This record gives sequence, C-alpha cells and structure tokens, in this order.
Amino acid sequence: MSTATTTQPDNGPTTKAGKAADFLDQRTGIGVAVKEFARKVFPDHWSFMLGEIALYSFIVLIITGIFLTMFFVPSMGLTTYHGPVETMHGLEMSEAFASTLRLSFEVRGGLLIRQIHHWAALIFVAAMVVHMMRIFFTGAFRKPREINWMIGFLLLVLGLLAGFSGYSLPDDVLSGNGLRITDGVVKSIPLIGSYMSYMIFGGEFPGHDIIPRLFTVHVLLIPGLILALVAVHLVLVVVHKHTQYPGGGRTDNNVVGFPLFPVYTAKAGGFFFVVFGVLSLMGALLAINNVWNYGPYDPSPVSAGAQPDWYMLFLEGSLRLMPGQAEVVIGGYTLSLNVLVPAAIIPALLLGFIAMYPFIESWVTKDNRPHSVLDRPRNVPTRTGLGVAFLTAFGILVLAGSNDLIATHFELSLNAITWVFRFAFFLLPVITFWVTKRICLSLQRKDRELVLHGHEHGRIIRTEEGEYFEVHKPLNDEERWLRVNYRAHAPLILEEQPYDEKGKRNKGYRRAKFRARVSRFFYEDRIEPVTPAELAAAHGDDHSHSIAPDADRPAIH
Repeated sequence: MSTATTTQPDNGPTTKAGKAADFLDQRTGIGVAVKEFARKVFPDHWSFMLGEIALYSFIVLIITGIFLTMFFVPSMGLTTYHGPVETMHGLEMSEAFASTLRLSFEVRGGLLIRQIHHWAALIFVAAMVVHMMRIFFTGAFRKPREINWMIGFLLLVLGLLAGFSGYSLPDDVLSGNGLRITDGVVKSIPLIGSYMSYMIFGGEFPGHDIIPRLFTVHVLLIPGLILALVAVHLVLVVVHKHTQYPGGGRTDNNVVGFPLFPVYTAKAGGFFFVVFGVLSLMGALLAINNVWNYGPYDPSPVSAGAQPDWYMLFLEGSLRLMPGQAEVVIGGYTLSLNVLVPAAIIPALLLGFIAMYPFIESWVTKDNRPHSVLDRPRNVPTRTGLGVAFLTAFGILVLAGSNDLIATHFELSLNAITWVFRFAFFLLPVITFWVTKRICLSLQRKDRELVLHGHEHGRIIRTEEGEYFEVHKPLNDEERWLRVNYRAHAPLILEEQPYDEKGKRNKGYRRAKFRARVSRFFYEDRIEPVTPAELAAAHGDDHSHSIAPDADRPAIH
C-alpha cells in the first residue's frame, strides 16, 4: 500500500512590505547583499563622521542643484534687465546673469536654495580635506587601502573642479575675473596653450560658449564621476573592513564597534538631518556670493579685494607671490614662468605629494602587511611632520591670496606682506616639520616614562629605614598596551654593493642607496617602544611599582 505525503505551500510574507521585499529579492537576489552589508561593523568614533559630512553635503548639493537648474539659463546671449533690482535696471547682461537675479529675487525660496547650495559646496570640500587629514595622520591609507586613498584624492580634485565650474556660472564680475585668470593660466602652457584656450572658450576670451560648457560639466559630467567614485569608495570600505583606533581588543583582523543595522543606520540617518539643518541655517542667515553687488561681467573693471572660494585661494596666493619678471624668451617664444610655475607646477607638486605619499611610505618601509589599526600620530613623527609642513605651505598660499585684504584691514604695506609670505613659503614648512617631529619624539619619550614608572601620584612614602620616595600609580593594561603596541620602523640597510663579483657596476646600487637615504630621513630618529624585558626590570627594581599606592605605610602628602 502506498502512501502519499503532501506539503503545505509556503505562503511567504503576509505584510505588504514583506511581500514587496520578497518580490524584489526573488528577482534580484538583493537580500543576500543587504544581509551581508547590514552585518558590517563600524567603529564608534567622532572623527569617522568627517567623511559622512562630505557625503551628506554632496547629497544636499544634488537636491538643491536640481532646483537651481530649473530656473538658471546657461546662455551668454545678451539681454536687457528689467526687474526688482533697481541698481541693475536697464543694464545689458548675459541671460545667465539675468536668470541668477530672477532666481534670487523673483523665485520663491530661490535665494535660500542658492545660498544653501553654495555653503554646501564649501563644506563639501572642507569635509573632504579634513577627512583626508585624519586618514593621512593616522596611516589609514596603508595596505590594502592605497586604491581607496587615490579614489579619495580624485574626489577632492573633482570637488575643486565642481566648485570652480559652479562658481563661474552666474557670469558676474567676480566669476568673470576668475575665468580670465584661468584663460591666462591655460595660455601660459608652452606650445599648446593658445590652442587650448580657443578650444575651451570657443574663440577669443570670453567667447560665447564657456557658460553652456561649464553648465554641462557642472551638472552632468562632474556629479556623475563623483557618484561613481563615491560608490566605489564605499564598496571598498566594506570590502576592506573599517579602520579603527588602537585600544583594547582591537587588532588588524577584527573591528570593534556597532553593526550597520540598526544602530549605525539610525545614527547616520539622524546625522544627515543635522548636517542638512546646519546648512539650511547657514543659507538662511549668512549671505554669500551676492552677485548683484558686483554686476554683470565686463572685462574692463577688476574690483579690489576679489578672492575666489577658500579652496581656490591657494592657487590665487601662488600667483600673487610669483614675481612678474619671471619670463624667459627662447627662440623668439616667451615662456611665462610667472604664470606657469605658480599656477601649474606648484599645485602639481602639492597635489602630487598627497596622491603619491602612501606609495612613497610603502616603498621606504617595505611594509606589505595589511593594516586596520590606526597609528597614533606621535609614533610616526616624520609622517606627522610632513603633514604639518604641507598644511603650513597650503596655509601660507591661502593667506597670500588675501594679501590685499590683510594690507587694508591692518594698514600694512602690500609689498612687505608679499615679501614676508615669499620667505615664509620656503622657511616655515621646514621649521614646522622640525618642531612637529621634535614634539612627537618628546611625546614618545613621555609614553616610555609612563609605561616604565606610571603616573605621578603625588604621594610620598617613608620606609622603616627613613628613606623617602614618591609612589607612582601603575598604568592599567589598556593604557600600557596603547603605548607599547606599535612598530618603530628602522632605516633600511644598504645591502647592495657598487660592483658585483665580476667587477662590473651594479645597476641597482644607486637606486638602493637612494632608498636607504630616504629611509634614514624617515626613521633614523625614532623611539623604540618598551619591551617586556624592560617592563619587567622596571617593575622589579623600581620602588614606585613594588609598593602599591594604598600600602599601609606612613605617608606625607
């Protein structure tokens, strides 16, 4: 006799949301990805929010940018303005400038959205810069995150281009002067500069095509690239695990923190509205880029005190510091070094340093181990010093970009300020590098002292023999681990010889010798962490550890 068994069909989810999720999962398999992503653990530290500020500012830029594109007219065609701005009434201007005025004074909420958009652009770049500073000083760029560092660098460059292209769209006097400087920089490029200028502007400056072209670049090309790179950046963060600060239980093989869902999702979602709220307050209360004060672009006037947005000030300052006489005539052709060097070579060196540093440090150390635990900046004094020197050079160029405002506000000589900044650009980075490195080494020595002898306790003990000494409070395990668990790289040893066994010149000797020299620059001055033997010897011989702070002995406070 045969028997048949029947199975009840699985009716699946019963709620509407569950049915919708099940429908999507069965057709895309997204449930596996969401489940895996939701399990990812992220450390809980305030500095990791810097990258989130950049991401949320970019989201605000997209939201406000969509609104602005509905009213802005990207055209350089001329029109006569008739509107509520009395100072502009009857003036001939481009349609781009006229639409900016209409957007600011006739569209409901238009000025608010414009200012939120501009403030979000400034915060977007600022957050990326500070975020990359955190990554640089803590060594978060080390293997396997070098590619992600390069992606972050490209995002920074695209942010600068997005800001510049958007800043130039209103076609006012201030942005027009910026485009004129850009035209001069492009023309200073040897051989191809004039042809590139004609290609960019569609003829002799200012041409009739630059605003429509910048509009396309600003609203389509650059945002698309940024979105693609942000997606890759976030995927690599998940693939490589998140970095974390040194502490108890944290290693290169784990992450101590909270899962993405529900804890981190709730925090991140709330933080987005905080960023959006702050940007909205700034847009409502802090006026920025009031183009009606400048008027439509006219090549003849150049207003005093004209500066670009802060992230382009370093380029402006570099141009202002370069002597105007730096021109070279070769074969009847004038090479404009007074523009080419400050506007192309110096920015290339500064940005090249940022882009290539992870590979330089890896080449110097021969360290190919994966890293997830971050460095304390004091434990890598040369890297920290180089970072501070870079920021010093950047800061000097930013101040030089405002040398006219400094001169007028403080009643100083413009020429004197310029010469001071010229010397400071070469001297101050060297000084700040040396001072920063000395401070880091001093902090490491202090850490060694704390590990070996403990915290000063302020309690004096008298022994039965009449001897007096101070009791130090020993460090707990986590405090001690934090100060000893790092690797002090030693300089590479030059193993190559100038000549091989046959007496022929060794082709790799010079490269190895240069590598050893760079390695000495990085790691010749170093403080070795306390070893277990040193710690055991100190605890065995030092009265401050052999007697507990609460020992039952007479004490003098």
